[in-house]
Amino acid sequence: MNLDWPAFERARVVVAGDLMLDRYWSGPAARISPEAPVPVVQVTGVEERAGGAANVAVNLARLGVGVALGGITGADEAGDTLARLLQAEGIACALLRDPHRPTITKLRVMSRHQQLLRLDFEAPLEGDHPAALGRTLEPHLAGAGALVLSDYGKGTLADAPALIARGRAAGLPVLVDPKGRDFSRYRGATVLTPNLAELEAVVGACPRDDLLLEQGERLRRELGLEALLVTLSERGMLLIREGQDPLHLPTRAREVFDVTGAGDTVIAVVAAALAAGQGMAEAAALANLAAGRVVGKLGTGHVTPAELRAAMRGHQGGWSGRMTQAELLDAVAEARGRGERIVMTNGCFDILHAGHVDYLERARRLGDRLVVAVNDDASVARLKGDARPVNPLERRMAVLSGLASVDWVVPFAEDTPERLICAVAPDVLVKGGDYRPEAIAGGDCVRRAGGRVEVLPFVEGASTSGLIRRIRGED
Repeated sequence: MNLDWPAFERARVVVAGDLMLDRYWSGPAARISPEAPVPVVQVTGVEERAGGAANVAVNLARLGVGVALGGITGADEAGDTLARLLQAEGIACALLRDPHRPTITKLRVMSRHQQLLRLDFEAPLEGDHPAALGRTLEPHLAGAGALVLSDYGKGTLADAPALIARGRAAGLPVLVDPKGRDFSRYRGATVLTPNLAELEAVVGACPRDDLLLEQGERLRRELGLEALLVTLSERGMLLIREGQDPLHLPTRAREVFDVTGAGDTVIAVVAAALAAGQGMAEAAALANLAAGRVVGKLGTGHVTPAELRAAMRGHQGGWSGRMTQAELLDAVAEARGRGERIVMTNGCFDILHAGHVDYLERARRLGDRLVVAVNDDASVARLKGDARPVNPLERRMAVLSGLASVDWVVPFAEDTPERLICAVAPDVLVKGGDYRPEAIAGGDCVRRAGGRVEVLPFVEGASTSGLIRRIRGED
């Protein structure tokens, strides 16, 4: 399935559900306590993240989606911290503060990327807060593209049927990440996103694929859902839709490190894609790619646009040699995530000759990836005269991308590639000829970012201008 990048920046999503604060205390555990047979962790790092439904909202915000979030917190320090984290993400908060219960907080004690202990702070939810939540969210539904209900079984969504009715009355797709054994509470939603264990707790064990499909379709019909999206751990996802063949999406995880928050990422990406106008199959495929990224991270995670673009590119055949500037920045981010060093150079490369090939091979040896920025036709004419270029931009880029030494080729329209170089911030900026390093366009940006500038000599007697003169018989 070919996937298009959704217009996330034009999408708006409303999220409601159980809000949590995730805290991580980490440090070395080099000895055992003399008081009890437990490790002693010397805490050297403290991290706080939005969890539960709040993590769904953060996932959406990091994709560039406009987000409004409703939920219940305590009137305490943890609630203040959570509100600050959400506001820093640009999330519009419609929070109900309850002075009689603590903000749900999960404190994890970590050492060497391993969880040693988790401490939970929470109390039963009482009062009419679930009903009040719907009234609080009502103004945010106008103009939204989807409503997400993130249920962690803490009581915030006790009035889920009323919230679903509000969302559907507003013409929105309603997506639910369910909890518990009573899925009838979610009747009339657009799509449910249970994992396999959650589904089996409701419909019974499904040891065979045919039984899983049968029971999933039965549940979808009973609840009046348009779709059921089941996450299957290392087997990927299964999408069951009304009147269509089931769609199995194989896992895209490179390495599973921590599944915490993966369900939040799945429902966030599906909601974002639907709100941006994509179909259910495309939304589910994007969510599957995103989940493959987030399970490779420690703790409650999210997927960035660059990571999702890179996953899409890998799904559709990898990064091609020729690309736009936006694609280049995504490719560079992905390469840096693997610890690769980026080398960059630029030029007209009008007629490729042996001098160019030698120069590019030497530049490539300075790092792991070589980016070649190429003047477009108009900028070549400004630099070289109206008779140039001999070869148009697309042909020049095609020849360059065919070289083994060149990874990515990108055009630029300005007289110098300084703006592009500053955006890429390569580890090594290379220029050929007799330039002084301090005079090379973009060099200051590279040095400020911690990179270096290299000047490589050209091969003697090899130049495009000289070659053209010989062809014309002028030499």
